[in-house]
Parts: sequence; C-alpha cells; structure tokens
Amino acid sequence: MDKKKLILLAVALVVAVGTALMARSMFAGGSSAPQAEAAVAEPQGKRVLVAQRALPVGTIITVDALQFKQWPDEMVQDAYYIEGEADMQKLLGTVARFPVTAGQPLTRGALVMPGDRGFLAAALGPGMRAVTITVSEKTGVAGFVFPGDRIDLMVTQSIGGGRGADQGFKATETVLRNLRVLATDQSTETQKGDDGKTVVKKFRTVTLEATPRIAEKISVAQEIGTLSLALRSIADNRAELDRAIATGEITIPDGASPEEEEEIMRLAMNRPQEGRTTFQTGGDVSRFQSRYMQSTQSAGSGGGSGAPAAARPTGPVVRVSRGSNTVIVPAGK
Repeated sequence: MDKKKLILLAVALVVAVGTALMARSMFAGGSSAPQAEAAVAEPQGKRVLVAQRALPVGTIITVDALQFKQWPDEMVQDAYYIEGEADMQKLLGTVARFPVTAGQPLTRGALVMPGDRGFLAAALGPGMRAVTITVSEKTGVAGFVFPGDRIDLMVTQSIGGGRGADQGFKATETVLRNLRVLATDQSTETQKGDDGKTVVKKFRTVTLEATPRIAEKISVAQEIGTLSLALRSIADNRAELDRAIATGEITIPDGASPEEEEEIMRLAMNRPQEGRTTFQTGGDVSRFQSRYMQSTQSAGSGGGSGAPAAARPTGPVVRVSRGSNTVIVPAGK
C-alpha cells in the first residue's frame, strides 16, 4: 500500500474517532443537564361564590348550584360573596332574580332572600302562577317534599252510590305531572339542623307552580276529592324529554346554537304536564269493589234479577245520574 493511501486512511480514522467523541459528549451533556421542573403556579386571589350551572330566572338555589372558586384579586368586586365572609348555607332556598351563567360569580343583588318582598313572584317562571293546596302527613309524602322538588298530583274520589264516604266505588287518578314545589307551609327554604342535615318536618299546605289553566284544574280537584302528592325522581324529566323528542312533541330548529338548544330542553323539562292521565279504580284493587261497580251498572240499566252484570268500563268514564240511579259509562258513548 503506498504512502498516500495510508495518510488518507489515517485522516479518515481520526475524523471518525473525533465525530464519535463529539457525539458522545453531546449526549452525555444533555443527559447530565439538570431537568427544568415546571412549577405549577398556584392561583392567587380570594375564593368567590360562582354558579356551578346555569341559573335561569326563578331558580331556587340548592347546594349543587353554587361553589367557591379562586378568583384573581384585581377582578374581585365588593358585591361578590367571598369565602370566609359569606355563609353559603344561608343562601340555600334563595331565588335567582336574573339569569346567571355557569361559572359566573354571584353578586348580592342576584338573589332574592326568603321573606323579602316579591320573593315568591321572583320564584315563578314567566306566565306561571302560584297555587296552594292542603295536604296531610299521609298525602304529603310524610314531609319528604321540599321547595324545588317536583311532584305528580293525584285526586282520590268516591264515585256513585250517594255522597257517603262508605258508598260508591273508589278511584284515584293522576291528573297533573311535573309540578314544581315553591313552598311548604310558609317556608320557601329547606331547613337544616345543627349537624347540617336536612330536617324532615310535617306541613299542612304546599304551594305549587302552575300555568293559569292548570291552576284552575287544581282548584276544581280540591273540591271533588282528596289530593295526594307523588314525589318524582330527578331522572324522570330526562326520560320524558327523550321520549318527547323521539315522538316529535318537541322539535329543535335547524341551526340552533347550543345555548338555544339547552334553553329549549330546559323549558320542556320544567313545564307542568296535563292530559294523558292515568287512573286506578277500586275494582283494580279489590274484587269486592269490582262486584259493586258491576251491580251498580246492572241496576242502572233497568235490568231485573236475571239481567247480566255489565262489564266494568276501561278508560275514561262519565257518571250519569237519572233520578236516584247513577251509572258509569265509558266516555264518548
């Protein structure tokens, strides 16, 4: 091998070794360099009371509606409720005077306190009325109904056979659904004990939110029978909303924004419902009531002892009185 080739080989070897050393130095330097730890800056400022969800006008404030959240000092205003200076428990049962968006701080003018003038009017939704009914411990879910809950209204009455409570057959009908409870007795807030737990107490009257038409129905229902409350599950409204959307009872316009869709669904979920009533009669519960109903219809038809008993009607019925005789016939006949 000539001298020229040996020199080129030596130069190539030196370059290769130098490159390897430089690369090693670079990787070693990168791995030995101190890792910069990202410091998580703690938010500075006071904790103010904000809405956890949208609060439309008339919303009765519950424990899941509010929370304290860190807020920058330069943005804190005197009208805000500040942790340590405001007691959130005292705000439960108040009513939103105007709309509050989710995440927005509450101001002292945003809520109407129980006992303040116009409190009940502020709790009512647009176009709604407040109507009060009388209940007992038995018909009022034993006191387990609180302002803000939603109930179904049932009326129980004695039909046929005169006016005595022990005469005629009995029937219970669910006449109205999804009514919002505004107050129990004269209290519009949920009572808390010293341990912070909800106090269950008896009440004699319940104030409900209703449309003018439904308020009229409630007034009549009080006169024809005994009213009872049936407490609704929170999940019921969502299930009925899904059914209404599927059947086309509720339509969402094309191009509606998410806020508009939310408002449409909120109004649909919160509106009182009438129509599509369900009922149970004494004949559905007891064979003796069923026999009484059949004998009443047989007597009303003018048949003798050999006349066959009429079948008990199913569906909506009408009571028809002719002199001293009263018969029950299916509606529309």
